[in-house]
Amino acid sequence: MAEPLRTLLTKVRGLWNPVHTIAEADGSPVGILKVRRNRWGLVVGADYRPEEGEVLEFRRDPGILRAQFSLWTEDGEWLGSSLRWHVGRRQIDLWTGSKPFRVVPRTGLGRGWRVIASRTGEVATIRLGLLGRAARIDLQRKMDPELLLFCYFLGSLTSKESFFPSWLDRTIPSPARPSTSSQT
Repeated sequence: MAEPLRTLLTKVRGLWNPVHTIAEADGSPVGILKVRRNRWGLVVGADYRPEEGEVLEFRRDPGILRAQFSLWTEDGEWLGSSLRWHVGRRQIDLWTGSKPFRVVPRTGLGRGWRVIASRTGEVATIRLGLLGRAARIDLQRKMDPELLLFCYFLGSLTSKESFFPSWLDRTIPSPARPSTSSQT
């Protein structure tokens, strides 16, 4: 595997409203992600405050489905939405207006997620510790940092579900192509 373009490390503290500290691989701080829950324990959103740049807000969208969140800037600009279509499926679809992404469990056993672009393939890998709550985010291809943090947020909410490999790891035969030769 090629060397990642960027590596981020995260540490989590707190139980009810966890705080994720995000730093570069060399230890320089990037920002803090604070998760909010309501009184019944449901995650209703989060705020990301970077060292430099714009504050982001993750909001739970109205609905019953899990992983139904949207990403907003502090000025009210929509950056993306996520949806998990079925409780039994572990795939989270992400829309950004121009590029769709999927967040799926990583290959092999172990906790973590992969971010997959529809045309270019794997964009990032989020590796979660087996027992701890720290994570390592490896960015393989160019992606907006706001969307990468959105994927990390979604993956951190469902970390236990990522232990077993994804159904996308199975080899799926490509559909037969129609014949291009013409008969006379």
